[in-house]
Amino acid sequence: MKELKDYITNIPDFPQKGIIFRDVTSLLQSGKGFSTAVDKMLGQLDDVEFDAVLGLEARGFLFGAPIAYARKKSFVPVRKKGKLPRATVSAEYDLEYGKAEIEIHTDSLKKGDKVVIIDDLIATGGTLEAAAKLVEQLGGEVVRIVCLIELTDLKGREKLKNYDVRSIVTYEGE
Repeated sequence: MKELKDYITNIPDFPQKGIIFRDVTSLLQSGKGFSTAVDKMLGQLDDVEFDAVLGLEARGFLFGAPIAYARKKSFVPVRKKGKLPRATVSAEYDLEYGKAEIEIHTDSLKKGDKVVIIDDLIATGGTLEAAAKLVEQLGGEVVRIVCLIELTDLKGREKLKNYDVRSIVTYEGE
């Protein structure tokens, strides 16, 4: 029986030399791999009450939307700055070389909403931390963060230490 790691393709030296890119498109191309990934991520939510699923552009949409659908919850897309058409709030975060900004619509959440954040990958934790700040800025509460993959050697969990973080597949220095 295939493990989830078996569906993820490792691409050496992408996007630059020395980096191993964990490509989930091969997992998405397998009905069994994709459904298993979503089911395992859903299983991480069995013990938590929540009102909304927040998914980060773009791969967080692929996992967050079916999770929101399965639990009959709203889905809140987090987009790169300038991509949403109505009033937004934004949060900046650090990249390896510079900064980036993400945003959500101001009417995406109500004060007191309990929110689950979904993404494909925890690396340094910067994007997920920025998304959590957006939830809090709108008066919501992050009750759990669930990612398919965690690159443990990049220590993203340290940046997210104030949140309940779960991952399905881990890679350490591989």
